[in-house]
Amino acid sequence: MRYWLMIFLPCCWQFSIAAELAPERQQQLRHFLVQDCGSCHGMTLKGGLGSPLLPENLVGKTDESLVSTILLGRPNTAMPAWRGVLTENEALWLIQELRKGVSDEP
Repeated sequence: MRYWLMIFLPCCWQFSIAAELAPERQQQLRHFLVQDCGSCHGMTLKGGLGSPLLPENLVGKTDESLVSTILLGRPNTAMPAWRGVLTENEALWLIQELRKGVSDEP
């Protein structure tokens, strides 16, 4: 599996800061976090079937590894791949929001 990650992770290493997204897309992505991610990670993102997505739970995890998890999923778990729904930049934007703490308010 590590070989598989080595193939796909380099595409994510080019990111350090997500490009600005249109306000409408930002609101859609906040809703996505609460509703879609929240369906497994808990509606308040404090954990459920999936692990908590609170800022303190992301400490020590690189943006690259989190982008990879979001876009490629985790085989043999309930974590789906969101590539095709989200771009790499949108996944990075979501991570930045999670690191700040998320609510469904603008």
